[in-house]
Amino acid sequence: MATRKRSTGGPKTRDDRADAIKLLKKDHDEVRELFKQFDNAGERAHKTKARIVRKLIEELAKHSAIEEQIFYPAARNLMDDDDMVLEGLEEHHIVKWTLSELDGMDPQDERFDAKVTVLKELVLHHAKEEERDMFPQIRKALTPADLRDLGEQMEKAKEIAPTHPHPRAPDEPPGNVVAGAAAALVDRGRDAMSEVLKRRPEDKTA
Repeated sequence: MATRKRSTGGPKTRDDRADAIKLLKKDHDEVRELFKQFDNAGERAHKTKARIVRKLIEELAKHSAIEEQIFYPAARNLMDDDDMVLEGLEEHHIVKWTLSELDGMDPQDERFDAKVTVLKELVLHHAKEEERDMFPQIRKALTPADLRDLGEQMEKAKEIAPTHPHPRAPDEPPGNVVAGAAAALVDRGRDAMSEVLKRRPEDKTA
C-alpha cells in the first residue's frame, strides 16, 4: 500500500505562491465575512461590533496600501486607460475617510452602525467592480509567473503596511511608499500601546 507523502511545512516554492489577484480576492472575501459577522452580531452587541470594526479598519488599511503601492501602478502600465485605477483611488479615498471616523468611535454612538453600513456599501461595490472589470484584464495581460511575482511583492508589503487609515497621505508612488512606511511605524506603536492599556487592571481608587 502506497504511503501518502506528508507536507514538510517548509517555505513556499516559486510555483505555490498565491498570485496577486488571488491575494486581493482573498482579502475581499475576508472583509465580506467581517461585514456579515457585524450584521449578525445583534443590536446590543457593542463590544463584538467594536472588535469587528477594529479588524475591518486594520484589514482595509493594509489592503488599500498594497493596492496603491504595488497593484495599481502595475495595472496602469498594463491597461489601455487609467479610468478604472483613478476611480479605484477615489473610492479608496472615501473609504479611508469613513474608516478614520470609525477609528476609535464609541460603538454606542447613534451613527456607528449607520457609518458601518455606508462603509459596507462602498467597499462591496469597490470589490465587485475590481473583480468584474479590472482583475480579468490584468490576468489576461500577465503570465502566471508574473502574477506570482507581483503577489509576492504584495505579501511582503502587507507585512509592514499601515494598520490605520491615513486619508490625507499620498496614494500614489513614490509619495505613498515613503509616507506608508512612516505611518506603519506610528500605527504599530499605537497598536502596541492600545494592547498594553487593555491589559492594565482598572483603577479601583476612582
